[in-house]
Amino acid sequence: MLQLAQKIGAEAGALLMDRPPAFEIESKSTAIDIATQMDKKAEAFIVQSILAARPDDGIIGEEGASVESKSGITWVIDPLDGTVNYFYGLPGWNVSIAARDKDGSFVGVVTAPSINSMWWATRGGGAFFNGSKIRCNNPIELDRALIATGFQYNVANRVNQLEDLVKLVPIARDVRRNGAAAVDLCHVAMGALDAYYESGLKEWDWAAGGLIATEAGAIFAQYGQEPTRTTMAAGPELHSRIVDLLGFTA
Repeated sequence: MLQLAQKIGAEAGALLMDRPPAFEIESKSTAIDIATQMDKKAEAFIVQSILAARPDDGIIGEEGASVESKSGITWVIDPLDGTVNYFYGLPGWNVSIAARDKDGSFVGVVTAPSINSMWWATRGGGAFFNGSKIRCNNPIELDRALIATGFQYNVANRVNQLEDLVKLVPIARDVRRNGAAAVDLCHVAMGALDAYYESGLKEWDWAAGGLIATEAGAIFAQYGQEPTRTTMAAGPELHSRIVDLLGFTA
């Protein structure tokens, strides 16, 4: 199943690299939460490819794909994570594909062709970047930590997120806002970031990247309740420090 996810992710990424001359934009939850015709095209391709190989599996996709599982396995896909980056021609957008069973994700693949990157993991099998095994940074002190975050599409909730930044900025080495959750999680996994947290993510945002971060030694956890639940990944020591500083609770 790992090989299938890698193959489909690479093919969907190649499809997305062929950018259209003009975009058809559709707003979703808010005016700043957008989808393009390429989000839908990539999702249709991924769904068709998975079902051709594994017709009894279920699928959940960001753009509305919903297939009930007969096998006990469900694929969780984000066909274009970082749509705004893609729309503006910025790097980091990616294809995120995970397979889960009753115990959670057991295969995760994140493909970011604009930066020539593929990350993957299997439950208990470690995490990899372009074929090399990866580990998160640990231990790392907060004042030496590079931390990434993001902002919810609900503008009203952004004020609360800014309050968290006010607490972090005077202490942390620096903060990044990259615009693609799955790649941020993978960057934690490989030590290119020390921590990442964001509120309001959906399962397709973290299903693959969360497994990759976990298999790289990071603590991947969620705090609070929907719709403002916070997802975070960091090495064990830094994770605890940020939870204490920002007051995250289960």
